[in-house]
Amino acid sequence: MKKVKIEENSPEDIAAQPDEIIDSTRVPDSATQSEAETVTAQADTTAELLGDLQRTRADFENYRKQVESQKTLAMSAAKYATVEKFLPLVDDFERALSAYPEQLSPLRKNFDKTLANLGLAQIDSTPGTEFNPDLHEAVSVENGEGDTEVIAETLRPGYLYDGSVIRAAMVKVKHK
Repeated sequence: MKKVKIEENSPEDIAAQPDEIIDSTRVPDSATQSEAETVTAQADTTAELLGDLQRTRADFENYRKQVESQKTLAMSAAKYATVEKFLPLVDDFERALSAYPEQLSPLRKNFDKTLANLGLAQIDSTPGTEFNPDLHEAVSVENGEGDTEVIAETLRPGYLYDGSVIRAAMVKVKHK
C-alpha cells in the first residue's frame, strides 16, 4: 500500500486515487509536542477563567446579600425614627382619652391595635410596680421604709419598640 501525505497532495490528487489509504496518524514529533503544549495552555487558561467566573459569582452573591441586608436595616431605621417622632402624638392622644373618655373611647381599641401593629407597646409603670432602671427613668425618689424601690407615680409613659426600649417611662419612685 502506498501512503499519501495530505500536505503534498491536492484534493484532486486524493480524489483521483481512491484506493490509496491516507495515514494521518503519523505526524512529526515536534508537531505533537506543540499541539500538546497548546492543549495544556488552553486547559490552564480554561481553568483560570473558570476560577475567575466562580469568584465573580461568589462576589456578586455576597454583594446581593449585603445590599439586601443594608436595605432591611435602612427600612428598620426609618420605621424606628418614624415611631420615635410619633410618640408625642401618642402622649397627646392618651391625655385626650383621659380628658374625654366618653367621646374618644370608641377610638381606643383601634388606637391600641395600630400601636401593636407598629410593634409599639407601653411599658408597665403603674403605681406599686417594682422599679426597673432598664425600663424606667426615676425623676425623684421619696424616702420611705424598706429597701425595695417601687413606682409611686407615672409622669410620662414609656414605650417598647419590637422589644427594645424606645423611650423609658418617667416615674417618681418611693421605698417600700
